[in-house]
Amino acid sequence: MILYLHGFTSGPQSHKAQALGARMRERGLGDLFVCPQLPASPREAIALAKDLIARHGVTTVVGSSLGGYYATWLAETFDLKAVLVNPAVVAHLSLQKYIGPQQWLYTGDSFEFTLEYIEELRAIQVPVLSKPQRFWLLVEEGDETLDYRHAVSRYAGARQTVLPGGDHSFTRWNDTLDPIIEFAGLT
Repeated sequence: MILYLHGFTSGPQSHKAQALGARMRERGLGDLFVCPQLPASPREAIALAKDLIARHGVTTVVGSSLGGYYATWLAETFDLKAVLVNPAVVAHLSLQKYIGPQQWLYTGDSFEFTLEYIEELRAIQVPVLSKPQRFWLLVEEGDETLDYRHAVSRYAGARQTVLPGGDHSFTRWNDTLDPIIEFAGLT
């Protein structure tokens, strides 16, 4: 079972979530994919993910950007595999500039990103990866939002795919769908 966690202000309607879900359905694995709309609160997002992991027997978490930050904590806490796509490495620092009114990209709904949320992110920072081999890092050097080199350093010892060009959306996403499914052991 794969749990997909979207990035900051994104949602299950994102290209990456939709493409992975569609590819899994094409391969007859649609019932092994779950992708919720995450709450703005990191504490609530983690609580939702923990519930889905328990209810669905999740073995692999795929996280993009902020979802990659969450996926790191979940993989460490529950001994899961994780695929991290242009992940936020130190989210409590990189997201400070977004404190204030925000809008969900796909629904248009507004929410307030608060200092309390920054503290919730700080609380789930993983200081050291206990088993780097359970992680697969996917980054594009052209990421305009997060410096890919921080992720390469942070996930040293993990499987890494570092591609030239691209951007924060991870432009070569469709090329990774089958390899992600295989990494999850769902072949």
